[in-house]
Amino acid sequence: MSIAPAPVPDSPLARYRRLSPRAGVYVSPIVLGTMSVGSKWPFVGTCDKENAFKYLDTYFDAGGNAIDTANEYQSGQSEEWIGEWMEARGNRDQIVLSTKYTSPWAARKPGVTNPAATLGNSVKSMTLSVEASLRKLRTSYIDILYLHWWDFTTSVEEAMHGLWDLVARGKVLYLGISNTPAWKVAQLNDYARQHGKPQFVIYQGGWSVMERDVEREILPMCREYGMAFAAFNVFVGGRLRTDAEEQARAADAQHRIAVSALGADWKRTEVERKMSATLEEIAKEVGTTNIRAVLIAYHQQKMPYVFPVIGGNKPAQLLANIEALKIALSAEQIKRIEDVVPFDAGYPFKHMGSCDGSVANRVNRSVIFIDVEPLAGPIRPE
Repeated sequence: MSIAPAPVPDSPLARYRRLSPRAGVYVSPIVLGTMSVGSKWPFVGTCDKENAFKYLDTYFDAGGNAIDTANEYQSGQSEEWIGEWMEARGNRDQIVLSTKYTSPWAARKPGVTNPAATLGNSVKSMTLSVEASLRKLRTSYIDILYLHWWDFTTSVEEAMHGLWDLVARGKVLYLGISNTPAWKVAQLNDYARQHGKPQFVIYQGGWSVMERDVEREILPMCREYGMAFAAFNVFVGGRLRTDAEEQARAADAQHRIAVSALGADWKRTEVERKMSATLEEIAKEVGTTNIRAVLIAYHQQKMPYVFPVIGGNKPAQLLANIEALKIALSAEQIKRIEDVVPFDAGYPFKHMGSCDGSVANRVNRSVIFIDVEPLAGPIRPE
């Protein structure tokens, strides 16, 4: 008896892949970020509930199943609306849902006059945050719980034993970590390994063509420990855009509100304009006008287990960005992008030859000829 394979899906978002070497759950290649799903944070963008549900529907109907939020996004409203949406659609178990703890999520809640015990990495902060997230999300479990950032106060033992207890009780399935130095993640994972307990399976961090700091130690650390990497700030906060988009942004009312709240200069710098022009050239070469699709493709084709976290709240933009999953960039095109803002590996990597072992040590290479085994590569579009 033969078993026929599933047909190739119409949407590339429905081409699923393993989350990481340490997490066998299958997820979409793009994670839906929901920081802008809500009406309480005008400085990052807002929407009403009806449009938020349309945005979530657009992602889910296209095959998306990985949704990312946090306890404090939109002052808790992001979690609340996602919970209502999943309940209304009856699709909770079809979603790989991630949220985060550590931030002062309770500080602005009515009646809270002393939030000291509700923030940071402590077990109390963890417990209160997770219980609140479960209520808001209207679920009994969280697929991925991120430690949002390391507070340099809580001990390794306290944080890890607290997280393991949540896993043991079925409230959390996988552990993630964000905004934490590579050496600390290594310390935490080694402690877990020594005790035969769950390690972190994914790291979420900022990574863009303008700031590639994570390539020094965090991405190599992810390879070493079998972790995926969820990349935020792929679009550099919207600062990479075509000239036409620059003019449209100047006329956008919601953008003016955001700029007023942030008090920031929204106009592109000279190097941002140069990068935008390079991206626009490459976009034309690969058959698109959407430079954000090129940015998504760039990150996914740098190394395996990279999942861009793409935010926003407009269905049309989301659908346009999904086309990135069909774009294959050449090595020459990737080099042109990276040549705009050269990467400084810094010490000690300049002396070693590379950050990740892809090039043999310089001193050794001065004595013998070395063939280096290639690193595992990413999944490329067919």
